[in-house]
Amino acid sequence: MRFLIDAQLPFKFTQWLRQHGHDSRHTLDLPAGNRTTDAEIVACAVAEGRIVVTKDSDFVQTFLVTDQPRLLLVSTGNIENAELESLLRNNLAAIERAFGSARFVELTRVALIVHQ
Repeated sequence: MRFLIDAQLPFKFTQWLRQHGHDSRHTLDLPAGNRTTDAEIVACAVAEGRIVVTKDSDFVQTFLVTDQPRLLLVSTGNIENAELESLLRNNLAAIERAFGSARFVELTRVALIVHQ
């Protein structure tokens, strides 16, 4: 899978996804870095066939209006990076399966929600 990690998530997450066989970029990899606008992130994700991974609910609004981009919303509130990594590790296979049929998936502290 191809992911684009938004600025409020750690770069380490990008590296972790790469180690697990995924093509992953972080906003830090983009020309404007973490100052990349949401519109530019969406355009990049669509052009490169990436799933945007974000905590930013603004992307949900964009998705609901335009059906773009494919979206993994991390709805955990404030969370330690180690706990986030554990959640992702424990749910990665389910996330991969979910994107087989869905365009919007949400990860919470207690559930993986597949929005249809």
